[in-house]
Parts: sequence; structure tokens; C-alpha cells
Amino acid sequence: MAISLSFTAIPASADDGYGLWLKSTEQSVRQIDVSRSEDSPTLIVAQAELQRSLPAGLPPILLATAGNPSITALRLPFEGLGPEGYLVRTATLNGQRTLLIAGNGDKGVLYGAFALIRHLATTPLADTLSLRSAPRVKLRVLNHWDNLDGSIERGYAGQSLWDWWTLPDFRDPRYTDYARANASIGINGTVLNNVNAKADSLNAPYIAKAAALADVFRPWGIKVYLSVRFSAPIELGGLKTADPRDPAVAAWWKAKADEIYRAIPDFGGFLVKANSEGQPGPRDYGASHADGANMLAAAVKPHGGIVMWRAFVYAETDPEDRAKQAYTEFKPLDGKFADNVLVQVKNGAIDFQPREPFHPLFGAMPRTPLMIEFQITKEYLGFATHLAYLGPLFTEVLDAKTGQKRGETVADVVDGQAEGHKLSGMAGVANIGRDRDWSGSTFNQANWYAFGRLAWDPDLSAEAIARAWAAETFGNDRQVVHTVTAMMMGSREAVVDYTGALGLAHLMATGHHYGPGPWVADLARPEWNPVYYHRADAAGIGFDRTAGGSNAVGQYAGPVARAFAKPETTPESMLLWFHHLPWDRRMTDGRTLWEDLVGHYDRGVAYVGQMRQQWDSLKGKLDAEIWQKTATYLAIQEREARWWRDASLAYWMSVNHRPLAAGVRPPEHDLAWYKAQHFPYAPGQAH
Repeated sequence: MAISLSFTAIPASADDGYGLWLKSTEQSVRQIDVSRSEDSPTLIVAQAELQRSLPAGLPPILLATAGNPSITALRLPFEGLGPEGYLVRTATLNGQRTLLIAGNGDKGVLYGAFALIRHLATTPLADTLSLRSAPRVKLRVLNHWDNLDGSIERGYAGQSLWDWWTLPDFRDPRYTDYARANASIGINGTVLNNVNAKADSLNAPYIAKAAALADVFRPWGIKVYLSVRFSAPIELGGLKTADPRDPAVAAWWKAKADEIYRAIPDFGGFLVKANSEGQPGPRDYGASHADGANMLAAAVKPHGGIVMWRAFVYAETDPEDRAKQAYTEFKPLDGKFADNVLVQVKNGAIDFQPREPFHPLFGAMPRTPLMIEFQITKEYLGFATHLAYLGPLFTEVLDAKTGQKRGETVADVVDGQAEGHKLSGMAGVANIGRDRDWSGSTFNQANWYAFGRLAWDPDLSAEAIARAWAAETFGNDRQVVHTVTAMMMGSREAVVDYTGALGLAHLMATGHHYGPGPWVADLARPEWNPVYYHRADAAGIGFDRTAGGSNAVGQYAGPVARAFAKPETTPESMLLWFHHLPWDRRMTDGRTLWEDLVGHYDRGVAYVGQMRQQWDSLKGKLDAEIWQKTATYLAIQEREARWWRDASLAYWMSVNHRPLAAGVRPPEHDLAWYKAQHFPYAPGQAH
């Protein structure tokens, strides 16, 4: 098998962001003594990676799997590492000081090689070295919302990376670079196409195209998956139904799975969006989500495949409160899914908002492996231009206590270890496109990086990840790393402040989701409208989800439900998510709710101004091209943060008829001006 090792060279005079966090000081392979115990494709790429990435002057390096005779005498602790864990040790082999990178399998060795590169990029090499790690989550997967026409739904970094037109013949070197970047942070799977899938992705020509990508990704430990359209047996197979209980439908899917596995022997399996936002599914035939998932699971099970069945059900099944729909439909199905099915649950119950409480399904389905789904692409957090580091969003959810068992966190549910689930997973909706910097901006790369690191180890801190990313991306200058880390750590909270603090959500404009639209009230279904979510009137604001309202709090376990049931015990960051409260309610800082909300808007805008000053202090210390693009984007962000703040305040004041406090800057324009803004060609819209 031919192994592609290409990585497009970046001119020394400029850095356009292509190198991500995998910068090397030279463009050519250095003469570093790296040997390997065997000639697997994965060990070959691991060896080449070390030779191109590590500085000279290191001791000899040996890559070896656990069964290799050269290291068995060392009696290394391989227990508990599984097939992907690694050990990196300073050892004496044949009388010579050696850096040993070892694992039970070659994937573990590859991850160990990248761990050593990361360690040396952030920490000086000591006389002795001992690194050991194994992933807590088995499936660490990117979901690409890429369409067959090259567009990307909710993508803000250009067209799709996959050139379906020239595949399978032309295998762009960027495919290798993509796989290399994912392997460096432990990602081991990629779903190639949009969850709003076209049946065409399952026809023979497109299976061949997916197989070509699988060939490129395989040495890097990455499996490919496909999103499937539930009605494909009708559209491709000519059947009259897609009812999962129909033997002809099951037979069609089994034959299709067999066809895929002939082309891609290590194909991962299917991702399914069903009965949501108009997508077909088993409920069209009176069948359950479990019926649909299990039928597909039976088709791929003989090949070792899995099904990831999304719990994002956005339909009119629970008009009282959209936030309750997934729990209502999926909780009764706990324990009814096949053992090769994961139910993929978004981090929150609505839709990737800047802040949501954790999804109530986590902890509520102990007999079913739940795969958490995060959005790396910033659909609701300023698209590509706003600096919003999502590490704190990810860890806020992963660290949340479910209340189901003593001390249980969402991360504990996701890793599945307490329940003995053989499957566990974390999915991230990718922010990757064909832009040279991959993700639309340098700082967006940090969200891809943070997702991978947390999927491997959900206990990592967002700040430690930010610091490591900054050092790997910009170098180890202390001022740079400190300043960049400080900017990142408050950036997501700033977006929450200027788009909707205190638990407000879904206030964006219609369709493209760009900019503010809290006034929108004329869409066909109630839950499409922002007014449905904030329910502001002259007396107060917020969605009553207590027992006196929709009782969404009842979907949480005892202690969590009790805390959310009362304003006094609900965290103020979630207050208006669960409660409709008077504008003059006193907050913990002594201000009224209205004054406090205005203060959040001003704080968010001020933080962006502070980030601009911090970034200005680094001019001359960073590549000029990256510095200038980021400086320009921060200026856009400050302008748009003011827009969000002013438009929102103009609307709230039209509803509550309350003045701003003395000294508070009024909105720049009247409400009619903000309502008149129109953006028909904003990027990332569905096709």
C-alpha cells in the first residue's frame, strides 16, 4: 500500500495558517534516529512524523508494539491501555539511552508519537520522560455537514474539503494533511457527509469516492462513516416503503451494507438524522426510533459496524416546549436499542446555543450508550469572524452533575464505563473547509484542537488546552502564550454576554442565524420564532419551565430538578432559561434584572475591545499575515458585538418601556433600523 506523507510547505516568510498547531522548524525531514519494530503503514507515518517534527539532538527513538521482543524484558505496564493507549518512556536498550514509544497496537504508538511532539513543543525535555495515556472515549468523531455539491451547511471556512467530482481518481494531498491533524489530537473517525443526507451518497460511484478517502485516512487510525437518508430504499432501491419492520427494507439495507464493506473493509457505520426538520424516519410508518436504528444496526453488525442515531428530533411532537422533545421520545426507549447503536445527543436540549443547560437525557438512559454531540463550527457564536474559544463550553457541559447518581457527571455518562457499555463516543460538527487556514481563522483552529483533546480525555481543563494550543501554534514566547490564553478563556463568555446572557437563547435572525433578531414573531411554527424562547412582555422576561410552566425541569434528576425549579437556586447564568421573571427582580449584585442584563451586554462589548488591545500588544511577535487577519476579525467582532447589544436593547426597551440607567450609552439606531437589516447571502445556509 502506498503511503502519502505530503504536507504542503509553508514559506518561511509568511504563515497563512495551513500548518495548524503542527508547525515544524524546517520543511525537510531531519536526520533523527527513529526506528520502528515493524513495517505497518501506521508505524511508517509515525516514524516520518517524528523525523519531520522533532528538533535535532534527541536520543534515539524506538517505536514498538507490546509484543516486540526488544522491549518485553522491560516489563512495561501495558495493562489498561487498550488498543489506542500509549507509553512514552526514557529507557536503556542495548546499553543506550532511548526514547521508547510503545502501545498494545500501532495506533497507540502513533498517538504516543504525537504526544511526544506535543510535550516537547510545550515542555523542555528532562533527563527522564514518562508519559502514559489511554482514551476514555472509544469513538472520537468529526461530523462533516458537507453536501455533495461542495457546499457546507453551517460551514464558514469555504467549500467542502472533499472534491467529490475528482474523487476517487485524484486524492488531494490535503486529505493526508487533514488525517494527520486529526490523528495528532486523537480523533479516530470522520462522517463524510451532511446529516441532512442525500440518498446518492450510497450509490456505487460515491461509495468508491468514500473508499478512496478511507484509503488515505487508514494509516492515521481514522475510519470513515456515512450519514444515510432513511428513505434511501425508496429513492435508490425502488421500494414502495422504508418501514424498518418490512423484511424487504431490511434486506435492501443489508445488501447495501455488504456492498459498502466490500469497498471499505473497515467502514465505521452509519449516522442517522431521522424524523427531524423534515427528514424521513421510522415514525413516518408508526415505528419507533429503536425500530429504525436496530434495523440498520443488524445490517452493519456482521462487519463490526455501528449506528449513531441522533436524538435531535425537531418536529411538532411537543409544541408546549421544544426543549422537551428529545427526552419525551427517547427516554421510553432506554434499553431497547441494539448493542451496536449509540444514541447521539446534543450537549443541550435546543440547538448548540452559546449557553444551554446540559441535555436532560444524560444520565436518564443508563441502559443505552449516549454519544454527546458538540458543534465546533460556530453557527450561533459569530461564524468564523468572532473569537470564541469553545473549550469552556465543552467542559462546562462535560463537568455538569447529572443528579442521577452521586457525583455522576455528563462525562461519566459519555464514557460509559460505570454502566459497562462497550461503545462510547463524542461527536463534533466540524468547522473545516477549503480555506487555507482550514477553519476560517487561526483561533477557530483551537476549537477543533480542543474537541479532539477533550474527546480523548474529558477531564482536561479548558485553560490547559488553550495554553498548549497557543504554544504549539505560536511558539513558547511567554508573553504570547499568556496573552493568547487570557484572550481565549473569556471569549466565549463575552459572546454569551452580547448575544443573550442570563439563560436567554435562540435570539438570532431567521434562516442564516447571522446577527440579532429577538423581535421575530411571524414564522409559521411557534418554535421557529425567537419570541417563543424569551417570552418578554412589559412585566418580565424568560421561559417558565417550572412545574407551573412547561415543567421541563421535571426531566432532570432530583437534585438538579429541585435547583432549577426555583429562581433562588438556579444559577443566574441559566436563570431565564427556566424562569419568567419581573424586570425589576433583584439580582445577587443588587441590580434589577433589567440593569443586570444591560450590564452583561456592555461587559461583552468591552471584553472584545480588551481582546483587541491584547492582540495589538503582540504585533511584531507573531507572523504578520496571521496577526493582521486576526486584528481585522477582532474589529469586525467589536462592531458586530455593538450591533447585537444595540439591536437587542432597542427591542427590549420597546417591550418593557424602561429607560437605561444614567450614563449607559443608548442604541445607535432606532429599532426599525435594526429590523430592516437584511442578509440574503450570508454563508453556511442549507442547500
